[in-house]
Amino acid sequence: MPLALSATLASCNAVALQEGGSLKSYAGMTASNGTLTKSRIRVEGTSLLAAKTVRIVPTSIHPASAGNIAPRELALVANTIDRALCTGLSERFEIVAPSQLADLTVHATVTRIVPTNKSAATVSSVASIGATAVSVPMPRIPIGLGGLAVEAEATNMLGAQMAAIVWARGADMLTTQARASAVGDAYSLSSAFGKDFSKMLVTGKDPLKGMPQVPSVRKMTAALGGKSKFEACRTFGEAPGVTGMIAGRLGLPPAWSDKGASTKQFTQPH
Repeated sequence: MPLALSATLASCNAVALQEGGSLKSYAGMTASNGTLTKSRIRVEGTSLLAAKTVRIVPTSIHPASAGNIAPRELALVANTIDRALCTGLSERFEIVAPSQLADLTVHATVTRIVPTNKSAATVSSVASIGATAVSVPMPRIPIGLGGLAVEAEATNMLGAQMAAIVWARGADMLTTQARASAVGDAYSLSSAFGKDFSKMLVTGKDPLKGMPQVPSVRKMTAALGGKSKFEACRTFGEAPGVTGMIAGRLGLPPAWSDKGASTKQFTQPH
């Protein structure tokens, strides 16, 4: 990696791994870190590969992570995780409704949201738009970067843990678009988490190792706002697609383009 690019990526908001107590067990987990992502994982590869059906329990927000963030914004972060999980898992599994039995039950919990500084994000967006007009790349201002920490597990019909992950990532100057919202960065990073954990369940391997995979036609269609393959995934709504990409480029809050879940999906643990 070129030194300039490496230095830019290093200018990120480091977010510590954080256990939220939602997993059945944290035993036997091993560290696995990428360039930007920190994680601890446990995966029963053989058992996962034998599974054929999955049900997704809507993502929870740990009360300690919510802070003063509006419920609507928290709901968008949680729902984006579910949407990304459903899209990724559809590559190999049949996704069934949460009320149905399945070989695997998947549930994620947001354990920490580092708020984005909206003022700094707005300045970065304006500067980036201006730089684009004169074809000059403009890294994001390294102030007030947000972040996200999530944990999740997949259990079998007997309730035994087949896979688990504790995951954290902060926004960086180069790859995370600035958005004028307290959850601007957490919203963007929620898709990255969903992709990593779904890849882990689909392959039965560490998602941060190996070469990046070329997205399938189905994944690209879903990213552009197309309908999901399974009805269970449609409850999480359609991705904002091109409209969302434009809104992100302009630095607009996620709620401007993302309509969220098509039914009420957001719940907090008691």
